[in-house]
Amino acid sequence: MFETPVFDPNADKALRVIVSLDVEEEGLFSGRYAADGCTVRNVALLRNLAPLSRELGFPLTLFCAHSVFADTEACHHLAWMRDHCGAEIAAHLHHWSTPPLDVSPSGLARPTRTDSLPRDLLHRRLYNLLEAGRTFQSAPLTSFRMGRWDLKALIRPLLAQEGITLDSSVCPLRIFKGGPDHFLAPADPYWPTDTPGLLESPITQVPLHRALAQAWHAIAGSQWADIFHFWGALSANPVWHSLPVMRAAVRLHKARGGKVLHLFLHSSELMPGGSPHIPDKRAADTLLRKLYDFLLWLGETHAVHGITAAQLVEQAPSLNFERISCTMGDW
Repeated sequence: MFETPVFDPNADKALRVIVSLDVEEEGLFSGRYAADGCTVRNVALLRNLAPLSRELGFPLTLFCAHSVFADTEACHHLAWMRDHCGAEIAAHLHHWSTPPLDVSPSGLARPTRTDSLPRDLLHRRLYNLLEAGRTFQSAPLTSFRMGRWDLKALIRPLLAQEGITLDSSVCPLRIFKGGPDHFLAPADPYWPTDTPGLLESPITQVPLHRALAQAWHAIAGSQWADIFHFWGALSANPVWHSLPVMRAAVRLHKARGGKVLHLFLHSSELMPGGSPHIPDKRAADTLLRKLYDFLLWLGETHAVHGITAAQLVEQAPSLNFERISCTMGDW
């Protein structure tokens, strides 16, 4: 059984580190969204991440789609990660593959933007996802991430209504075509003033220079602003960036007063051929080694504490996160 590392409550200057995964079906990088009959073979490969928790002390937060909870074998692997590696089981809404389904004649789903869905339909899909998680966990799930980062501010009250206390659907320095504008969102967690009791924990992505990011957002408009993500941003996400960039992101984030480092990847990126970035076993092994080496470096060079999303909510009162009225975008 995994024993949670003992944390000194007085060590408030330690950087909290959340390593999260979107645990989901295969095929999402092909542009084809299967509504039913999804395969989740990649979930078995979560066990390859056990050394991150058992050797390095970084428990994982697993944001799981309905297709994962619906698969008996996948649930077996989730339970092992929870019981032996201290992983948190959290919710990840792929609304197109969560019942009640809406399947086209081709058998593929139509992933309509969430703010365009009928409110009742979105609520039923969210409820069914959380019920599937509750059935697996024998307890409510309290952390959440929307698929495709497709969360606008108007949806947050619905999450709070269903008992979610932490959301991680915001990806700073991104604007999504037809979807939300998260560009100017903070890199560190914050309390949205429009949803009391809900902590927002964005993916940690920082601009090379804040003024540059603000200027680019002002002049580029929604059509071009998102390309900033490829040339003006640093993050610790192992699929997006190299080890030197990941390390630079940590240094810059800490220098700006960052209290939490939140990095993520997809479970399908653990599987050879699971995404365009991971064409074969060599690429999958390289990704695992990069993530391990980064977290090893992080623990050796910085005062850090690996936590889950739920543990961040527990520690939030002592961290004095800002309360923010999000008037400059969908965050």
